[in-house]
Amino acid sequence: MSVLMRAPEECASWEWELDNAAPPGLASALSTAARMSELLRNHHLLEPSQVEWFWFVYGTGGIGIKTTLPVRGRLDPADLAQRIERSRPTGHPDAQVGNLTVSGRGTWFDAAGEERHEQDLVVLSVDPDEYQLTADVAVFHDIWGHFDFRGFPHPEIYKRNAPRLATALAELDALLGTTAVAGDATYFGRAEGHGIEKPDVIDGPGPDLTDRL
Repeated sequence: MSVLMRAPEECASWEWELDNAAPPGLASALSTAARMSELLRNHHLLEPSQVEWFWFVYGTGGIGIKTTLPVRGRLDPADLAQRIERSRPTGHPDAQVGNLTVSGRGTWFDAAGEERHEQDLVVLSVDPDEYQLTADVAVFHDIWGHFDFRGFPHPEIYKRNAPRLATALAELDALLGTTAVAGDATYFGRAEGHGIEKPDVIDGPGPDLTDRL
């Protein structure tokens, strides 16, 4: 297995509500995103290359404008805050920053133990809502689960990758001072603890999910 199939929606996601860990607002969101992305970077799961978001206006909603800013591996909250302010749409001086998504390449290992790289292996989001700061980590590939998208078990791939993700998620819990909750289930799976829930199968293949890939 050298080319990964990517699901159109999450195989699993983990959400942190940060009421007691960080104040709401953009500055706090950027600081939180920087700390989380650095931890994921240290585990070679996310080498940030861009931050993107949609703009909205209170009382109006989304204005249909998305901004993408390139970054180089690490997030500098102060620099990003300045760049975000400079990128505010000129026709919408009251526009606010929506959910921040941090994306980039990550490292995974195939069945032979060979190191490979994939875009958006792990995706990080932090919402700078004015009332409550929240964060989210999502995965879209089958390497984290017991079965591939065709339903075939791939134990070597699972054991070379899933524990790395589980360790990073546990460290994020410690970093943020709160335990993540599982995001909503999708056709492709859901989170269970620090991993992906195993399908309910007995001595046979898992579900074939390729009809929606």
